[in-house]
Amino acid sequence: MASSKLWMPFRLAAARGPARSTAHLGSARAALAARAYTSSAGRTTTAAGLHPLLGVAVSGVIGFGLAYYIYAPQNRLVPYTDDEKVDDIKTVPEQKSSHAPWKQVDYHQVYKDIAALMEEGAEGYDDGSYGPVLVRLAWHSSGTYSKHDKTGGSNGATMRYSPESNHGANRGLDVARHLLEKVKLKHHDISYADLYTLGGVVAVQEMGGPQIPWRPGRSDATANKCTPDGRLPDAALGQDHVRDIFYRMGFNDQEIAALVGAHALGRCHVERSGFDGPWTFSPTSFTNDYYNQLLNQQWVKKDWTGPFQFVDKDSKSIMMLPADMAFKEDKNFRKYVELYAKDEDQFFKDFSKAYAKLLELGVDFPKDSPTYRFPAL
Repeated sequence: MASSKLWMPFRLAAARGPARSTAHLGSARAALAARAYTSSAGRTTTAAGLHPLLGVAVSGVIGFGLAYYIYAPQNRLVPYTDDEKVDDIKTVPEQKSSHAPWKQVDYHQVYKDIAALMEEGAEGYDDGSYGPVLVRLAWHSSGTYSKHDKTGGSNGATMRYSPESNHGANRGLDVARHLLEKVKLKHHDISYADLYTLGGVVAVQEMGGPQIPWRPGRSDATANKCTPDGRLPDAALGQDHVRDIFYRMGFNDQEIAALVGAHALGRCHVERSGFDGPWTFSPTSFTNDYYNQLLNQQWVKKDWTGPFQFVDKDSKSIMMLPADMAFKEDKNFRKYVELYAKDEDQFFKDFSKAYAKLLELGVDFPKDSPTYRFPAL
């Protein structure tokens, strides 16, 4: 396999505009095409087991999971257990108070510490950055919310426990959780729920995305609060399924279309979802390129023994999932896809609002919880 060093991660400036999302594609396309992708399905799982990343049966964000299997590591920080079942991570002892400790945390320093970890030792890690897997962790920690019974959401950080840690959609996320343990050991008073969501904010911003308003005050829960499997999107299904999942969380079509733009980041992995490849030529850059690729590439069925997916006809190095095509084919979704493909500033604005909403699902914040707007480093 070609070295992922071909396209090392880079921190993007806050520049906006069409040139930002297209100028880099020539070299990125060549680098991506040079990478040797899996040509056979290998061991796959059922759609039910998949469910980024936002597991989304594939994961990405919709279809997705904000990035469903938006990331599955090859060079892991720690080995998986038999059958890749994730054991509960040994975490820092819980605080007795639900909310009081959050006031003692230096969140600006936490932000900096997470940003430093994104590239620390990541040279041989997939696309050279832990950013995409942090986005996926934040998504999967929040996207389980149900407005009907008020369960799930970003409160609790119950992915630390079985059975939630072993849900098919959460394969590979132990890497992100282990990574953030380094931050937790330094900042004892931050809750895991705040840490996991802040990790997603850091990742989006440091990969060139918009500023995401974030506030602390989430509390951690015990294993009896784990959410049932199947609450995250299945990438093999279409727009009706997508709407069912996101309407359950309280999102509308515009917000859903904005969130799926996070598929600009990361990739699918055969060993996680059964699917293979990135959505864009620059999977560690947060841009509006997902929408442009979806609309402008000629997509053909991937010729392989794995599950049905699409690849671009020319290079066959980027892909789309059946659920992604829902955004191109559905009339109401498509109008937002076309808007965001033309206007990256509007996409960034709408994504920021929708992502901040996602990260607050199910949380009863303390009245005095401040809103942070961290500057990118």
